[in-house]
Amino acid sequence: MKIKCIIIDDEPLAIKVVENHLKEFQNFEVVQTFNNPLDALLLLEKEEINTLFLDINMSKMNGLEFAKNLNPNINVVITTAYREYAVESFDLNVLDYLVKPIPFNRFLRTINKITQQVYLQRGVKKEEDNNDSFIFLKVDKKLVKVKFDDILYIESLKDYIKVITTTENHLVHKSLTSITEELPEKNFIRIHRSFTIAIDKVKSVEGNLIEIATTRIPIGRKYVSHAKRIILNMD
Repeated sequence: MKIKCIIIDDEPLAIKVVENHLKEFQNFEVVQTFNNPLDALLLLEKEEINTLFLDINMSKMNGLEFAKNLNPNINVVITTAYREYAVESFDLNVLDYLVKPIPFNRFLRTINKITQQVYLQRGVKKEEDNNDSFIFLKVDKKLVKVKFDDILYIESLKDYIKVITTTENHLVHKSLTSITEELPEKNFIRIHRSFTIAIDKVKSVEGNLIEIATTRIPIGRKYVSHAKRIILNMD
C-alpha cells in the first residue's frame, strides 16, 4: 500500500527535511513538492493524494486558508515554526501539527498516525486490518515494522518500553503513554501504569491478574473497573 504525499513549503530546506524523513518509509511516496500552494491545486484535482505536509506562513498564501478548501479526505499535517496556530489548525481537523525543526522521533509518530488513518479511509476489512496494520518502532538505529496482531503486551521501563511480540521483543526509547496513543483503541488497552496489552491476547483473568502467553500481568487499581469491562466484553 503506497501512501502518496505532497509537500508544500516556501523554504527549500524545510521541504528537504520532510523528504529525507519520508525516505525512511518504503510505503510512502512523495509525488511532488511545491513552494506555492496554488501550484498544487491542479495535482490535487487530478491525482489521489493521501497526505499533505503543509507550511502555514508562506509568501503567496497562508497554509491554513489553503487547508480550508481541501478535500476532507486528504490528511493534512501542518509543518510550521510557530506553535501558536495549533488550536486553529486542529479546528480544521488536521491530522497532526509538527513544529520545526522536526525531530525524527516526533515525525515517526506522525507516520504511524497517517498509516492508520489511510487504512481506515480505504475501508480495510477487519481480517486484513488484523494481519497488515502495523507500527514503526525505532530500535537502536533501525526502524522496525511491527504488526499490531503480533503484539502481546508492552511494558514500561522508565525511559524505555519493551514491546513483547509473538516472535521477539523490542526495546524502544519511548513512553508507555506515547505508544498507547499510537495503537488502535479497539485492540489495545492500558491496564496498569507499567502495562498496555492486546485485548485479544488475554488467555484468562484471575482477580486483578490477567494472563497473556505465559506471563501474568497485574491490573492497576485505578484501571481495574474499565479494564475488566473491556477485556470481559461487558459493555
